Amino acid sequence: MRVTLVLAVLGVVIGGASLAFAADPGASASAQPVPFSDTLTTGLTGVDVQQARAAGTEIPRVEVFYSQYQYIVGYYGVDSAVSALSREATTRQFGRPVAIYVSDYSGADPRLTDDDYLTVASDPAVGWTRASEASFVVETPARTPGGPAIVPFSDGTDAGDFAERYGGSVRDWEDLHPREDEPRSSWLRNASTDRAAWADRTVTHRRPLLDRPVAVTVGQDVPTLAGAIDAAPPNTTIRLPPGIYDGNVTVEKPITIRGAGERTRVVGDNGTVFRVTEPNVSLAGLSITGVGGANTGTPANASGTAGDWDEGVRTTYGYGDAAVVFDGANRSLLSNVAIETPASGAIVRDSDGVVVEDIAIDGTTHWQDGFMGVLAMDSRIVVQNSTFTGGRDAVYTHHADGLVVRNNRMTGMRFGVHEMYTSGTVVANNTVRDADIGVVVMTRPRSNAILDNRVSASDVGISVGGSVSLVANNTLVANRYGMDLGAQRSTVEYNVLLDNEVGLRTGTIVPTNRVTGNDVIDNDRYVDTGRGPVRVWTGNYWGPLPGRDADADGRFDRAFRPTGPVDSAVGTSEGAATLATSPAVAVLRRFQAAVPGLRSANVIDDEPRIEPINPDKIAAARNGSAANEGVLP
Repeated sequence: MRVTLVLAVLGVVIGGASLAFAADPGASASAQPVPFSDTLTTGLTGVDVQQARAAGTEIPRVEVFYSQYQYIVGYYGVDSAVSALSREATTRQFGRPVAIYVSDYSGADPRLTDDDYLTVASDPAVGWTRASEASFVVETPARTPGGPAIVPFSDGTDAGDFAERYGGSVRDWEDLHPREDEPRSSWLRNASTDRAAWADRTVTHRRPLLDRPVAVTVGQDVPTLAGAIDAAPPNTTIRLPPGIYDGNVTVEKPITIRGAGERTRVVGDNGTVFRVTEPNVSLAGLSITGVGGANTGTPANASGTAGDWDEGVRTTYGYGDAAVVFDGANRSLLSNVAIETPASGAIVRDSDGVVVEDIAIDGTTHWQDGFMGVLAMDSRIVVQNSTFTGGRDAVYTHHADGLVVRNNRMTGMRFGVHEMYTSGTVVANNTVRDADIGVVVMTRPRSNAILDNRVSASDVGISVGGSVSLVANNTLVANRYGMDLGAQRSTVEYNVLLDNEVGLRTGTIVPTNRVTGNDVIDNDRYVDTGRGPVRVWTGNYWGPLPGRDADADGRFDRAFRPTGPVDSAVGTSEGAATLATSPAVAVLRRFQAAVPGLRSANVIDDEPRIEPINPDKIAAARNGSAANEGVLP
């Protein structure tokens, strides 16, 4: 009876879908270009687009009308559209393209700046032309913030003139080929290895700051820390024996201040305890308290314009009080320091090459009352081997491209690592527990690597935005959401998402991510999706599934739909497992694969794995008391 009903429904669906599909070819007749702001955009990051807009330079654009997608997709960069249209997954997700329009630079007097950025000298603005009727100039020096630019023209003569002026060749739409250098996991892994090597070198170069000769001993040569700072020659060490010393001092010369560990206490009278304004300064072996005062009670207001908001963050966070402020203090070192603070622990502002290591920061019990453990602003730094307890965010970054945050422990705060306007970073091997979000990457950055982190007992394990980033080898256990994936053109691979309420949540309307090789098991729900077409993933492990592996390649012969009404219940319902392999459902799914419009906004794994990808990590997470004791492997 049940099978008969399914077949009856299938017949109705087939009839209705056939009519809709037959009408699609006519859609191109009425598909006309729209304001680009009305499209769902992809191709470049928001940072790239903002840079071009601020500089007054051009990014060629493409609008694609798809047969099975209710929205118009706008691509920044002709090459990004060509790459998308060349992938089989794009057709499966959106249907076939019924109309394609590209920017028309004929009559716009396009030219290149001294830095080879594309710009125009004409008014009105650049128009649109059909891709099939356009001529494209390739292999010129022309570029955008995102890379080389392909420049389209409605008039072949204009295209030839541009190619003659700047070099390159002219091609038709059918002759364009996708670039093979789009950043994916291998490129990003190599880049993260390079960044880790930079961090290793930076740490090595800072270590000699601890070996400077002792020139002044407080209590023996001078009575106060402030007096010792005045008396010490450059490139020497001030020794602080065990005791209590007055803080609120400024360091304006390259010296080392070294104590005896927690027995050497430097106490401030509110405000900032150490202010460092000179490169090559080292603070080590200290305990710092008495921080507070200005700008420590009101967080930045995020409700205004983007510019106002950015300035508010800089003023409220970046120029607040801290135990230590590095300001223009390149190549400095903060090592083996314990800090108790209701404000920030360390602020690193306009100071490249600073190393913060082996510190312990104890912030406020309620994160709303506290500030940042370490704040990096306009600074490329290393934060490693440290412990953060309480406060607002353990590590907060603002325009701090290229920094490395690794091997830290973070407990009981809003966010463990919080990146804003920050690209090209490595966040690796950190352990976060009891946070709102373990690691969060926001405001449209690019090329970040989030690797080998462990997050448990938090609202969200990892939340990543922006584009062309790598999220790999992380272990996310017993969170509300294991991972919140809001990025584009990024790779999510070899992660373990175990025992979360929802394993993975994705809300991007234009799905462009590669999700493969992950273990998504024992979660209350596999995946939660928002609006958009079907997401096609491949090669993940979802636990024991019904089905077979006829070719013995370690993957099921049938696709798995973790958000579908049948497959989503496979792990909890024996009846669902039986229905999932029934002939009626198999026929329905074959038809759905041929007609993308029949599918809802869900996830399909083409080749689900039969065995887990990371069995050792799964066993360690299950047996290592990750959820109960807060100790992840």
